[in-house]
Amino acid sequence: MFVWAEIPKALKKRGSVEFSKLLLREAKVAVSPGVGFGDLGEGFVRFALVENEIRIKQAVKGIARVLKSHKG
Repeated sequence: MFVWAEIPKALKKRGSVEFSKLLLREAKVAVSPGVGFGDLGEGFVRFALVENEIRIKQAVKGIARVLKSHKG
């Protein structure tokens, strides 16, 4: 039901809160910042797989687009 994902190295310095805001703003995808689950969660985000397959595929495409545009 959930995916725990490490923030890509090129964007890790932003932290989980700012990375989550970036995905929301640019990919229109909401994720939970890992730091919300404790200090050891920093550097990660949590995806909830609660949408249908079409919406999840749409989200993955949006995230991929954002990651490509911010590749450092």
